[in-house]
Amino acid sequence: MLGLRATDCGYRFLVLFFNCMLTFGSYFCFDMPSVLQSQFQELNCDSITNFTNHSSGGNGSIISNQTCCADCLGMTADNYNLLYAIYAWTNAVVVIGAGFLIDKLGNRVGVFLFSFLCVLGSSTFALGAMLRETSAMLPLMLVGRLLFGSGNGSLTIVQNRITAFWFKDKELAMAFGFTLAFSRLGSVLNFFLTENFSQLYGLNWTLWGGAMLCGLGFMSAFVVSFLDIVGVRQLGQDVAVASESKKLKVTDIKHFSLSYWLLALTIMFFYNGVFPFMGDASTFIQDKYGFSKTTSSYVAGAVYDVSMVISPFLGGIIDIIGKRGYLAVLCAVLTIPVFGLLAFSQVYPLVATLWLGITYSFAAASMWPSIPLVVSQSTIGTAMGITTSIQMIGIGICNVIVGAILGKDQKLPVNETLKRWKYVMIFLLGNTLACITTSSLLNIVDRRRGGVLNQSRRDKKRKLALLDTDEGTPDETDPLLSRRKGTIN
Repeated sequence: MLGLRATDCGYRFLVLFFNCMLTFGSYFCFDMPSVLQSQFQELNCDSITNFTNHSSGGNGSIISNQTCCADCLGMTADNYNLLYAIYAWTNAVVVIGAGFLIDKLGNRVGVFLFSFLCVLGSSTFALGAMLRETSAMLPLMLVGRLLFGSGNGSLTIVQNRITAFWFKDKELAMAFGFTLAFSRLGSVLNFFLTENFSQLYGLNWTLWGGAMLCGLGFMSAFVVSFLDIVGVRQLGQDVAVASESKKLKVTDIKHFSLSYWLLALTIMFFYNGVFPFMGDASTFIQDKYGFSKTTSSYVAGAVYDVSMVISPFLGGIIDIIGKRGYLAVLCAVLTIPVFGLLAFSQVYPLVATLWLGITYSFAAASMWPSIPLVVSQSTIGTAMGITTSIQMIGIGICNVIVGAILGKDQKLPVNETLKRWKYVMIFLLGNTLACITTSSLLNIVDRRRGGVLNQSRRDKKRKLALLDTDEGTPDETDPLLSRRKGTIN
């Protein structure tokens, strides 16, 4: 394509571009409920009118002082948080099998299947919202989030597997940073555009617009699949890749090291603080600081603004200096003040969200690219799936707990509401402290096993040079950094 060969630098970056586009639309859709939380939870005017008509004998007067809007859904805080919880629970179950399926059948099957599920899920969710004031609304919207969760989490695994193949021993962390940046571009545009779009065109068209953006990912799947097929064939790796897939067994999980499991727990505890916060951040900022809906969305979205801008650069730096394990600890330590400020101070919330954006960017750029370094090439999909599952189990539990803390009562006194938000921030802070514990243990174990996670590019080249002089044959269960240079790409 365009005269490029698979061995050219430009070819792998072309693969990277369309690989990044796979999740742009789905990440836009993921946090749409957060931006539209007030419309999801405020009562529909028709339901209030019907209630007061019935209560007052049909004279049509509205005696309630509750706020309402024409296309609001009237969800409780419990039901709203359930939209995020079911996404997380679905991911927790599906991604394990999805990771193994991708390793076994290849990227092409996965990329089409899971991008289609994103389109189907987001469309079902939008359809459910059209059934407001009916008993079918919430179940259909939950089914939509279930299908969407089945696709989006698994699609990220395919994306990461493609990235790991094409950028192994090259710009791996930077490539992961670009995929994160494109995904977060979708999230950022959601926080900037969705509220205004909803005010102009209504809730229904807004949700259907998100479904159309997921269709963009489905179209990108065709291009990245074609590039992957042609490139692997040009590299002469098609037979080897197919052979490794046939050898893969579920029991290969037993070869996963203690470093891998500690890394998975570290990722879970860190994201337990970020994603549940982002799910409720807009409403929290409105309640505590008195900002408008639009301003609250902008302030909350600063987390993703920062991530979108600096992630690729951080990835490039981490590729050179290494220190992934140390950065994991540092990110967790520096996240403590974020939830402390939000819980116990009146400091302008943009300070906290920008701060969280920085620590989140460092964490994402250092933690996820570490997975291919501690597992074998043939099990990357399975490893990513298990990690995502563990992550989503944690996030799902946290979403349920946050919903329980906030409660179902939508008309609490202001002091009681703020007290409950403080408890939420303290709970998220507890997850950050757990992340410090697991990341510290990760560094201890990694140091005893050669310090793979903290190797710089210079250290890695020195180790690969030593391996090139070794006559032994690398074992299939060895992690990528223990492989000889040039086995794949």
